Amino acid sequence: MIRPYHIADKEDVVTMIASLRVFLAKLKSIDRTLDLESAAAELESYLRNNFPVFVAEVSDGLAGYLVCKIDEDVVWAESIFVRPEYRRQGIASSLYVEAERLTQELGGDTVYNWVHPNNNVSISFLKKRGYNVLNLIELRRPWKGEELSTKVRVEENMFDY
Repeated sequence: MIRPYHIADKEDVVTMIASLRVFLAKLKSIDRTLDLESAAAELESYLRNNFPVFVAEVSDGLAGYLVCKIDEDVVWAESIFVRPEYRRQGIASSLYVEAERLTQELGGDTVYNWVHPNNNVSISFLKKRGYNVLNLIELRRPWKGEELSTKVRVEENMFDY
C-alpha cells in the first residue's frame, strides 16, 4: 500500500535514506557506511521544506519511499528507494505513480529526475516508464581530492565522471 509518510515511519525511512546514500556513493567508487544521523537530517530537511514523502507499506514494515520536490508547477522525484528484498515487485512503479499524480494535479506532463549517468537501474526503470529525454547535464569542477575514473560521452562532448 502506498501512503503518505507518518512520523512513526521515521526510523525505517532514515535507514532507507542512508542505504540509498551508500548505493549512490558506490556509483562514484566511494566506500561509505550507513550514516543514520545525516539521513535523519536529510529527512528533516524534506519535511521542513514540505516535500511530499510517500512510503510503500508491506505486511512486515516499509518496503520503500519516494520524496518529491515541488517547484511551482514542476515535480522532481527527489529521492526514491526500495529495499533490495522488495525490488522487481512493482513497488517503485507504485511509488512513482504518486509523483506522476502530483504532476498531473499541477497541470504538468512529466516528473523531472536527477540520475547518475551510471545508475543503470534507475535509467532502465525510467525508460520503461517513457522517460527518455535527456534534459540537463550538471557540470562542476572536481572536488578537492576527488578521483574521477569514468568518461561519459554526450554527442561530441566527453566528460569526466
